[in-house]
Amino acid sequence: MTTAPHQTVLLEEAVHALITNRSGTYVDCTYGRGGHSQAIADSLNSDGRLLVVDRDEIAVAHAENRFKNDGRVLIEHGSFSQLRSFVERHQIDGLDGVLMDLGVSSPQLDEAERGFSFQRPGPLDMRMNQAEGETAAEWLAEASEQEITDVLKRYGEERFARRIARKIVETRIEFPVDTTDKLVEIVETSIPRREKHKHPATRTFQAIRIQVNRELEELENCLADVIDLLSSGGRLVVISFHSLEDRIVKRFFQRMARGEELPSRLPIRDAEIERHVRIIGKPVKPSDEEVTGNRRARSSIMRIAEKL
Repeated sequence: MTTAPHQTVLLEEAVHALITNRSGTYVDCTYGRGGHSQAIADSLNSDGRLLVVDRDEIAVAHAENRFKNDGRVLIEHGSFSQLRSFVERHQIDGLDGVLMDLGVSSPQLDEAERGFSFQRPGPLDMRMNQAEGETAAEWLAEASEQEITDVLKRYGEERFARRIARKIVETRIEFPVDTTDKLVEIVETSIPRREKHKHPATRTFQAIRIQVNRELEELENCLADVIDLLSSGGRLVVISFHSLEDRIVKRFFQRMARGEELPSRLPIRDAEIERHVRIIGKPVKPSDEEVTGNRRARSSIMRIAEKL
């Protein structure tokens, strides 16, 4: 099957926000198909460096091929929560910027065998790193009804979570829930009404994908490390695609910008509070033109923070 070319979201906006020093050292925590990485590399001079990270083996192979003749680019296969160990391995002393483009890349959604899409029949895998961890099918085969309900509620904000979970447990007694179309069928027969302009399986697939890949845990673990690894004036740019991710990023930025929480009556001046970052501008959303050309960009939001 021929897949549509990957369209990088907020490309110019992200690179413009990230690059403050053309001789600096930068990280793209989620290579995908390299749109951001290529634009970052193009913005650096011969002294600049770029560390590329991705959990997906196919993405890493793509990066190795694209940058095989560019000595400025370092490539690591792994999750962005491993960023500190990658930085130490390459003896990098301070980062000038880190980009995190969260969510699933278009090729992952378009490849039926990856199991990310409710619109394409295929095995129910959903792992971003297919070299490790349990598949979505394996998790659904073992998780209790309550566990499935909790995941669908917490990560998918699915109002019919209990109905769907019960149907999954009932179905797996007779047939394994191991394909995308089987899961879609379960969801469609479990919910009493549909949301307008939204596929009924959207929330369920999102929730299970987040659970299988521990996406929110990975994000929280990485954010704190990034601030520590950034040099003074270095920037963290995060593009989120749903409210759960964005809420984590927003609250983290606000907490780092406020500094240490102190008793309200403590006699200390505002200027004496140690703040870790300043928030740069307002959240950035894609233009109408970009959304028209790439519907997957419509829910994206970008936040920027600079280390003090």
